[in-house]
Amino acid sequence: MTRHFNFCAGPAAMPTAVLDRARSEMKDYRGYGLSVMEMSHRSSEFIAIAEQAEQDLRELLAIPDNYRVLFTQGGATLQFSAVPYNLLGQGGTANFLDTGIWSRKAIDEARHLFGAAYVAASSEADSHRVLPRQEDIVLSEDAAYLHYTANETIGGLEFDYIPRAVHPDGREVPLVCDMSSSMLSGPLDVSRFGIIYAGAQKNIGPAGLVVVIVRDDLLHQACAGMPSLLGYQALAKGGSMVNTPATYSWYLAGLVFQWLKHDVGGLEAMDAINTRKAEMLYSAIDNSALYSNPIAPQNRSRMNVPFVLADERLDSLFLQEAEAAGLLNLKGHRSVGGMRASIYNAVSEQAVDALISFMADFEQRRG
Repeated sequence: MTRHFNFCAGPAAMPTAVLDRARSEMKDYRGYGLSVMEMSHRSSEFIAIAEQAEQDLRELLAIPDNYRVLFTQGGATLQFSAVPYNLLGQGGTANFLDTGIWSRKAIDEARHLFGAAYVAASSEADSHRVLPRQEDIVLSEDAAYLHYTANETIGGLEFDYIPRAVHPDGREVPLVCDMSSSMLSGPLDVSRFGIIYAGAQKNIGPAGLVVVIVRDDLLHQACAGMPSLLGYQALAKGGSMVNTPATYSWYLAGLVFQWLKHDVGGLEAMDAINTRKAEMLYSAIDNSALYSNPIAPQNRSRMNVPFVLADERLDSLFLQEAEAAGLLNLKGHRSVGGMRASIYNAVSEQAVDALISFMADFEQRRG
């Protein structure tokens, strides 16, 4: 069987070593005579899997002791509801940085649920091609927290700094980050955040799991009458097992954490690999007469690289020939068109080299 190079934005490529290990344990997990997906989530065997996964994630990210790690469900999109429900119980308004489609969805959900959401800064005037700077961020007087999307998967732009959620009077509110497509791509100072959440299907594991990292003091600010399954306090108290969790996705995420620790060598090593991949691909685009990327260089995403062809009539042919060459899922999001290469952790440097070679050959023949 031949493994092709997968540039899908999500569900995304998984590390081959993780897939091989999962295959070896598929029918019989460590001599227990059954698959992980058949285990009770209350069994000692699965509890050990869950605890090891959390321990490995804590080590990778150096998560401080005053943060809870939750493994929950519903995709990152459900956190667009869960975050305001958990943080607006004492009043105030959710504040946002509007930087693209995913941040806009979070804004719309807060307005739908609570009737208001305040945009503290926006990149809309720049067509979401350059991100707001710290000095552009102005919170509302009643700001309860500031939410931003670290990496806009569709638009392909990424914050090059961690914003500070500070009023002009010096008062600071919790910083909340949707880190779905950049979490684990490199080291991170978790202590800068009140809440971090990430859908698994980029760098963590398969779809069906969400990781939420929440500071202890924020577990007690939930709205009365909110859906109980969305409550961080209940999830923390119940070990993320208020209901039956996504057990197999949780197990696979744990294997990814071990791969990052032992095979890759940790997040600093992963950071260096991701930087090399992105620099190679952007250099190929910038030195081409056929391909271009519209994002301001300081905000170019390392995880999602969109590009357009100078002649869009070549788009279909490019995709057809790329797939024939074993380069899969390069079509851009339907809302923006063009191409997009998602080069998450599990996408190797060999895969990026193959894409660059194909792009150069295609340009020579068709450009």
